[in-house]
Amino acid sequence: MITLETVYQAAETLKAVARKTDLIYAPKLSTDHSLFLKTENLQLTGSFKLRGAYYKISQLTEEQRKCGIIACSAGNHAQGVALAASRMGIKSVVCMPDGAPISKVEATRALGAEVCLVPGTYDDAYEHACKLQKETGATFIHPFNDDDVIAGQGTIALEILEQLPDVDAILVPIGGGGLISGVAYAAKQLRPDIKIYGVEAEGAASMFQSRRAGEIVTLDRVSTVADGIAVKRIGNTTFDMIEKYVDDVVTVSEDEIATAILSLIEKQKLISEGAGAVGVAASLFGKLPLAGKKVVAIVSGGNIDVTILSRIITRGLIKSGRQVSMQIELDDRPGQLTAITGIISKCGVNILSVYHERLDAKMPISRCFLRVTLETRDFAQIEEISNALTEAGFYNIH
Repeated sequence: MITLETVYQAAETLKAVARKTDLIYAPKLSTDHSLFLKTENLQLTGSFKLRGAYYKISQLTEEQRKCGIIACSAGNHAQGVALAASRMGIKSVVCMPDGAPISKVEATRALGAEVCLVPGTYDDAYEHACKLQKETGATFIHPFNDDDVIAGQGTIALEILEQLPDVDAILVPIGGGGLISGVAYAAKQLRPDIKIYGVEAEGAASMFQSRRAGEIVTLDRVSTVADGIAVKRIGNTTFDMIEKYVDDVVTVSEDEIATAILSLIEKQKLISEGAGAVGVAASLFGKLPLAGKKVVAIVSGGNIDVTILSRIITRGLIKSGRQVSMQIELDDRPGQLTAITGIISKCGVNILSVYHERLDAKMPISRCFLRVTLETRDFAQIEEISNALTEAGFYNIH
């Protein structure tokens, strides 16, 4: 059983390896409440996972260390395990889903672990890791359903309460539930009145569905840009702790996550992965009763692949009215393109791309389509452009 004493012991152990990450006030990210960011994306391995992994491995016996360790992870727990094992001279094997971001896979290898890529999702990697553990006798380091791992993650709550003693609520990402279990337990022991809210991606809402059902639900599939919390089934230990200590669990959409990532980049100069941004997304889109409160959102990780980041930024720009594509049907005759670009120019908008389509068999021979992608200020400017084009006789704007 986890105890507050265990959490404090974990905090003492982690002084040698984990950073006490900053708590940053983020006034540009909220309007009706005071939002603070717990920047675990700036942790030594780019994620909070180092805390639980390191503390768990530090508690192994000498015999267990000699037999090595096995873990499964979508990427962040993998790096925490790899770093801890390397520091302690222990052989480590980490099973990762083959769809894990390349940056996380390579970072895990660079930290000294042997990586085994498994086709499928995190849950498939978990099953393969369990099989290897039985074959080798190595110790399995579970990413969330373990008391020592949960205690390590709970050290974040100790830091938050030290940095902001009068905090009213903490927003915590949920994947398997280890982070929120540790944070909720430690925070509630010290401040029973504090509110703890969990946030999941809509495409991986295993805890949200489990709470509604009153029992652990295994999802058929998960699909989300927040790969760090793409878990089909939460743990039995974490389910019990969340039911006992967490006040509510909400979900956020892919577009909301993308907007949160973009907002963190633009307004706070922070890089967050999808899983790390879900708490900020819940704050931005009013998912919880936070008005007038002092709120901490845990930015749990920043290990995002640059190619994924590029796509997310584009999605975030579209969601916030900063970029738009318009398709216009027009007569195929000279001067049309000039007229359209002139209207767009007068609206003070930058053109990112132009595509002229004449070959669609469904179009009349004398007509064509023009698709323009524009860099805009906001939705009001998009409406201004649309109205100006309509007034000039360019219809069927999509």
